[in-house]
Amino acid sequence: MTNSVDRRARASQKRQRLAAAAAKVLHEQGVERTTLADIAHEAGVPVGNVYYYFKTKDELVRAALSEQTAHLDELTARLDRLPDPRDRLRSLIEAWVGQRDVAARYGCPTGTLAAELGKREDGTLDAEAGAVIRRLLDWAAGQFRQMALSGQGGPEGLRHPDDLALTLVAGYQGMSLLAHALRDPEVMTREGARLLGWLDSLR
Repeated sequence: MTNSVDRRARASQKRQRLAAAAAKVLHEQGVERTTLADIAHEAGVPVGNVYYYFKTKDELVRAALSEQTAHLDELTARLDRLPDPRDRLRSLIEAWVGQRDVAARYGCPTGTLAAELGKREDGTLDAEAGAVIRRLLDWAAGQFRQMALSGQGGPEGLRHPDDLALTLVAGYQGMSLLAHALRDPEVMTREGARLLGWLDSLR
């Protein structure tokens, strides 16, 4: 019984390691350039083992998107410990700016993957990538709603929390794209400061 539990635990850990490796390699190389061997190498497992857990590259892409969702949930859970919704949003922007070097080199993990998947003729998986971004939008809208209910957000925040969330996330996607296109992490610094100023203006 113990051996069976240990085997299941090891299998789960290996699958998780492969999913994390897929998220990293797909972010750095994109879907088309990435092979199963690349992911196996990053995870430190024999390439033949990959097929035991993931039969196709699409399954690995789906696992990478699940990893991105998990990372987003971990981040927002940490932010939710802050008592003030404005501080949560400020900390989110600061976290984005803190990843400026990675963004300048590879772009936003979810945004770049969504853009690539959206160009595929089969049209698969792009909706799942969009769902990760939708999850962020919904969380941000919730923060603006809380600001309005507590009297912090002013009438604009009260009437349009979803629009404010869209402005925030669009700002992030835009600055990530430009930082990547220009290979300039300071784009993130400057535009992050602009987003913080915009957030503070919602009084």
